[in-house]
Amino acid sequence: MARSRRQVEQVEATPRRSMPPAPLLGQSAARADLAALLVASRVPPAMVFHGPTGVGKMTTARRLAALLLDPAATEEHLRELTPPATSETAELLAAGSHPDLHLISRTRCADSQIPELRDKKQTNIPIDLLRELMIGGTVGGARLDAPVLRTPYRGHGKVFLIDEAELLDSAGQNALLKTLEEPPKDTWIILVCADRTKLLPTIRSRCHHVAFFPLDADSMQRWLDRLDPVPQGEMRAWLLGFAEGSPGAAALALEAGLIEWDRAMRPPFEALLAGRGGFDLAERMTELVKEFAEARVKGDARASKESANRQATRLALGMLGRWLRARLAAAAERGDAEEADRMVDWIDRLDLAERHLEANVFLQHAFADLVAAWEERGSTAVPS
Repeated sequence: MARSRRQVEQVEATPRRSMPPAPLLGQSAARADLAALLVASRVPPAMVFHGPTGVGKMTTARRLAALLLDPAATEEHLRELTPPATSETAELLAAGSHPDLHLISRTRCADSQIPELRDKKQTNIPIDLLRELMIGGTVGGARLDAPVLRTPYRGHGKVFLIDEAELLDSAGQNALLKTLEEPPKDTWIILVCADRTKLLPTIRSRCHHVAFFPLDADSMQRWLDRLDPVPQGEMRAWLLGFAEGSPGAAALALEAGLIEWDRAMRPPFEALLAGRGGFDLAERMTELVKEFAEARVKGDARASKESANRQATRLALGMLGRWLRARLAAAAERGDAEEADRMVDWIDRLDLAERHLEANVFLQHAFADLVAAWEERGSTAVPS
């Protein structure tokens, strides 16, 4: 609908308060690829942004969306992959009210118009949510139109960002294929995922892939310097080690106080390595995971306790994995083949525990089984 002259004057008179986004850190290859596509006006209609969690995939996807949707974007904006900060489009995006930017994630089940989805555990992206927010179709006898087929409200294209796209169920992925095969004009679909192998080969083959990697040490230092307060001393060193190049991991560690997990888990872990027992490691991990999940649900009534449990479990197992990889590297540097072999075996058993937990094995039992499996492999007292 066209605006009245008065509406246009009101918008033009509104002060532009958006701040320019901080420069992107790292990901030079991804940035160069996307900037070249933007400048040449050859951005593919379907893309997969893949790489480790927390390294800037969604941040970059949002920037790309802003540049695609903003008629005020100049060639300089495109080359720098930095959208305008004071345009009308920037204001709408900052307010989360741009009608042509569509965000799809498992957490959108909580505000769905479909009652069955609102009551669903937020562990995947079901096909009915995809129908509601993107592709349309019949849900519960009601026919939903397809947002992906609508004419852009603001006439400058529309963008669909699917976060954790590997969580699309098989039915949803198959339903998405038709749209990827025949994308509407001026429509861009970005699938953001940590593990693109969980996407159907037919989906992967229809998308342009952009790889993201852990940030280098200098970029992580600069990212930490942006925080308020700036982490210093022991906390800074611990964050750099824990994050392994992921600002998202560092941010979560600060938010959830994961340095306390380190202090709680490391002593029984070291005892287990040295052959002095360690069954209390499983118990302590279970307590930490439950505390994390309960705090998440208490802080957000829409949060899924099961999803929070899974996230916390991945964090706890990830912490163990970091310690084991550090031990493996140290053993390899010393030329200690026996210890290196033991660490490889422990890492394999850790991977197996993760798969069991993904299959909904009872949490405490899975942790206890992991500890028992490690104990069977024996121990050697070696330095960290």
